[in-house]
Amino acid sequence: MSKKKDLRIGLVGYGFMGRTHSNAYRRIPNFFPELQYNPILKAVCARNEERVTAFAEQWGYESIETDWRKLVARDDIDAIDICTPNNMHAEIAIAAAEAGKMVLCEKPLARTVAEAQPMVDAVEKAGVPNTVYYNYRRIPAVTLAKQLIDAGKLGKIFHYRANFLQDWTISPELPQGGEGLWRLDNSAAGSGVTGDLLAHCIDTAMWLNGGIKDVSAMTETFIKERVHSKTGVKQEVTIDDACLFHCHFDNGSLGLFESTRYARGHKAHYTFEINGEHASIKWNLHDLSRLEYFDHRDESIERGWRSIHVTDEDQPYMDKWWVPGLSIGYEHSFVHQIADFLKALEEGKPCSPTFREAQETQKVCEAVLESAKSRSWKDTGVEWK
Repeated sequence: MSKKKDLRIGLVGYGFMGRTHSNAYRRIPNFFPELQYNPILKAVCARNEERVTAFAEQWGYESIETDWRKLVARDDIDAIDICTPNNMHAEIAIAAAEAGKMVLCEKPLARTVAEAQPMVDAVEKAGVPNTVYYNYRRIPAVTLAKQLIDAGKLGKIFHYRANFLQDWTISPELPQGGEGLWRLDNSAAGSGVTGDLLAHCIDTAMWLNGGIKDVSAMTETFIKERVHSKTGVKQEVTIDDACLFHCHFDNGSLGLFESTRYARGHKAHYTFEINGEHASIKWNLHDLSRLEYFDHRDESIERGWRSIHVTDEDQPYMDKWWVPGLSIGYEHSFVHQIADFLKALEEGKPCSPTFREAQETQKVCEAVLESAKSRSWKDTGVEWK
């Protein structure tokens, strides 16, 4: 057995995503022991020294930094993992690439296409491995959907529809901005539900169904002013609270997408359904280990929707986990993404979605916002292979 190679990780950020990524790194040796690379939690970086120290102790990081520039400059770091608000992604990623570090970045890649371009240029010029955490691709039932589509089970695709519904911003008393609520601050996030939630839907859709050619969208901001958590001053809300758009895919199918943070009773209701000439599939994050499948070629007396419980070892990723019938959860999608990244390193291949691929999702998001603003159809300029 060949000796494992250490991959020394420097994490920037200790919030929700910092936890999911840290958990994933720690699970790799247990469940993917065959991988050549072994993640080492070398350092975590955040501005609050007391809290980042506590985070490091909880998750097993060897050291801390309070300035990401010092982290990037360290010789004992191989890969920078970015879990910061969106407005910090570009500067950190570009500096990391220029320092010769691998770069793993939370989604969306950046706030705008223009901001994303130098990030793509930097990692490609430096030739460093890179990936963006569009983790829902790595849920086994979603990966199975990809396999069924690629095998031609659905035939020609006619329709793709998806939604991502939440309800956590309905109260007008909720402030905007600051550490916990930066997603409501346009300067930090770049957009509202479009870049936060629909970006996931768009990435999954193009991965499953190909490029999105053009879009027609509308957005709404239901609460026009909120107090900023840092200044205490009430100011205009400039993110989108809800977004609807329809589109044409390159393969001729039609798409319908909806996202909102104003759907009472929904915390993370992400679904998609795809209708083809032979069969249809649908998936729901709230029951993430199941893929619903309907095949018109079945005998009429037994034709109907079937529920595929994706837990058998011959289904995607499931040979790494438990016995058939026992489900895994949301956090495992990040384990799978990091495992795929490490496997790609072994093979000298890119790990999808790369920065360049994630920029294509950014193009769709930007076209959606431009369409809503102009109330007209917009071409995306997407080049999806």
